[in-house]
Amino acid sequence: MNHADIRSAARPAPDQPLVDIADYVIDYRIESQEAWDTARYMLMDALACAMLAMKFPQCARHVAPIVPGATLAGGARVPGTALELDPAQAAFCIGTQIRWLDFNDTWLAAEWGHPSDNLGTVLAVADWLSRSNLRTGGKPFTIRDVLGWAIKAHEIQGCYALKNSFNRAGMDHVILVRLASTAVATAMLGGNREQVITAVSNSWIDNGSLRTYRHAPNTGPRKSWAAGDACRRAVIHALNALTTDEPSYPSALSAKTWGFYDVAFGGKAFEFERPFGSYVMENVLFKISWPAEFHAQTAVECAMQLHPEVKDRIDEIERIEIETQEAGARIIDKTGPLANYADRDHCIQYMVAVPLIFGRLDARDYGDEVAADPRIDVLRAKMTVRENPQFTKDYFDPGKRYIGNSLQVFFEDGSKTTKVSIDYPIGHRRRRAEGIPVLLDKFHGALAGSLPGPQAGEIARICEDSAKMLATPLPAFMDCFAVHQQS
Repeated sequence: MNHADIRSAARPAPDQPLVDIADYVIDYRIESQEAWDTARYMLMDALACAMLAMKFPQCARHVAPIVPGATLAGGARVPGTALELDPAQAAFCIGTQIRWLDFNDTWLAAEWGHPSDNLGTVLAVADWLSRSNLRTGGKPFTIRDVLGWAIKAHEIQGCYALKNSFNRAGMDHVILVRLASTAVATAMLGGNREQVITAVSNSWIDNGSLRTYRHAPNTGPRKSWAAGDACRRAVIHALNALTTDEPSYPSALSAKTWGFYDVAFGGKAFEFERPFGSYVMENVLFKISWPAEFHAQTAVECAMQLHPEVKDRIDEIERIEIETQEAGARIIDKTGPLANYADRDHCIQYMVAVPLIFGRLDARDYGDEVAADPRIDVLRAKMTVRENPQFTKDYFDPGKRYIGNSLQVFFEDGSKTTKVSIDYPIGHRRRRAEGIPVLLDKFHGALAGSLPGPQAGEIARICEDSAKMLATPLPAFMDCFAVHQQS
């Protein structure tokens, strides 16, 4: 250790990344109509994911007060429940609901992630603040306000992900959920520039959670509530910055020996491809056809195309060749026994085998009952996965952001299927016109299957009119999602 580097107690100016985030969340005006339009669909899609997740008991068990009975009358509502909670625990619950099924929006670059995870924080803080304001004669947040903050959260998380790979340092991508949500929540609460810097510096001091729970041999359900945990922590940092006179930690990133760069990032400073704007919301990837890890989305689509050709010849298959991007080959190429649903929805071989056999892939297909079908593991054992360099190149190209996969099936008699190759899935920006009707079907199906008819109808009426939706007070909207009699 070089003590000369750290002996001075003089506090430096804040690290520039802290300043840039604070300036952005406080001052930036969103002018992109495409970003506003996309954000509206993003909110609908995320709430659909939340409602669908409540069908799964393991998720529902997490959606609760931190201890029994610790509710807050007039607090933030949690969709699909009767709960009213403090904003930190509500953020955990909503973030967990949105992320549980691995079915919400996605961002893929040097780092990966799901920017609508931040809605756990944004919705909880906005709803709690709105209800507090109404009790004292103030105004509530509208859905437009919520979408504006969501666009900024998407942008922070996504722009950091473009050039900075936290996964290669062993950290989970929810570190960026905590970062983005902390900044936005502090501004939503009325924090000034210095308070945003304080909160964000504390977020970096937390370091990052290990992503071992996403990978063999430790894959498990923590990956489904990790984003909710990041949302909860963000609210805590924001509230502390405003209520405790907490000072900032100006060189939390760059401090020699003790800062984030030296401790966790190999001594490297962050790199940025572009300044903050609205790029991420405009280009976000919707996961609207299958609840599958996004690097495999086009592989699933390839398998669905080949299903009619192979469904009656499953026992005749000799081998299956899958080509994917480098990231896909690194994180979801998985052999051997799969211990649970979290193992299965992050295994490209499993996600290809199910649609080849059944012609479908939904959340229940990751459960033990479907996984017990012996044909799945037989097919998995016949698969090879390798990187296609062109897929990797197109994946990182800022003008493309493709997520390509190809699939070909070979039979024992020497025959074979055509090689099906798909560059980008239906949720990609280049397939928006094709994808939005599918997203809306997902949304309306989730409402119909989760809420009483009058409530589902009211939500649909609000959302079908863009101007009406944007002007709707958030508490009124969240009330529509309340379920007062839970099984």
